[in-house]
Amino acid sequence: MAGGARLAGEVRVGGAKNSALKLMAASLLAEGTTVLHDMPEILDIDYQSELLRRLGCDVVRVGRTVSITVPAQLGHSAGYDLVRRLRASINVLGPLLARCGVAEVALPGGDNIGSRGLDMHVMGLERLGATVTSEHGYLIASRDQRLRGTTVWLDFPSVGATENLLMAAVTAKGTTVIDNAAREPEIVDICTLLTKMGARIGGIGTSTLEIDGVDALGPAEHTTVPDRVVVGTWATAAALTQGDVTIRGARADHLEIALDKLVRAGADVAELPDGIRVRAAGRPRAVDIVTLPYPGFPSDLQPQFLALNAIAEGAAMVTENLFEARFRFVNELVRLGADVRTDGHHAMVRGVPKLSGAPVEASDIRAGAGLILAGLVADGVTTLHEPHHVDRGYENFVDDLVRLGADVARVPAYELA
Repeated sequence: MAGGARLAGEVRVGGAKNSALKLMAASLLAEGTTVLHDMPEILDIDYQSELLRRLGCDVVRVGRTVSITVPAQLGHSAGYDLVRRLRASINVLGPLLARCGVAEVALPGGDNIGSRGLDMHVMGLERLGATVTSEHGYLIASRDQRLRGTTVWLDFPSVGATENLLMAAVTAKGTTVIDNAAREPEIVDICTLLTKMGARIGGIGTSTLEIDGVDALGPAEHTTVPDRVVVGTWATAAALTQGDVTIRGARADHLEIALDKLVRAGADVAELPDGIRVRAAGRPRAVDIVTLPYPGFPSDLQPQFLALNAIAEGAAMVTENLFEARFRFVNELVRLGADVRTDGHHAMVRGVPKLSGAPVEASDIRAGAGLILAGLVADGVTTLHEPHHVDRGYENFVDDLVRLGADVARVPAYELA
């Protein structure tokens, strides 16, 4: 990609990756066909589809709609070859335990952004009456009888643990209370689907979920919530390039803190009936960032804002509280000429007037997005290696960038050798 272009025009954002994958896992709870609309066309959906097929499901995709037909008898083992590519695959653990009485899931891989332990998943499932062991690289959960309602307090509002325990509890006997539950819009989306399937869930959108177990669920039809991280990426790109971008399908209420940070950086953010418009004129101002669980500033937007701060006027402190290895990509940003110093979970960024194009490598989805944004404002040509990470979270990213005026092209790997 060649830097210097000002992004202008419209882009449409589809369903959220971080919701879509879990909705697919939730479909395992009901025999029959669950239909999911506005599913993003990304690699991770392909991986999750293949995983469900191996469990015995029939998965059909037509455009942005995915139909999942779940049999009466499910497989219960999720192997390493797929799970290593997709950390979200751990979320089949709860549904398989509830449906089959046993679940074997390889310890997950996914992005290289730090350790994300499964202790809270294990603790919660054991509280529900499961036996959980780790053997030969697999997490194995089993139950001798129907899971039973209980109260689970999460030490941290873990999204993954909340999702797994929620999906395990919807058919447990009695009432389950999950305290200090995650509150992300994606959690609300899963609760909405489960409710359509017949689950009884109270406290949706709050830190306390109360689930009254039902005997069985049925299939349902559902439209995925918009991807707030993709929205935030495009909004940041508009501010970074002093552009004017309208993002259709965006929900401003899912990104209040991030959008406020862009306003503080000098951008104009206007809410529209079906999205938002972000305009910027002049060099952005540096803004401090502290990542926190929702509704705090999302860790998944930290690399994009670090790129913005790299060319902003002034200096800013970026504090990463969720994933200790999220700063891995800083070394790549420095290769582009950024002035960034890290100390533990803090990064001090001193803005420079211009970055300089160079070869860089993506280590995870959001790092790749952050490096692409930095390349848009770097002199010369920036080459991003390992772009498949970006493909896992962003659909048609290159095509959309070109439509907005960027000079970006995908080059076959052999041409880079």
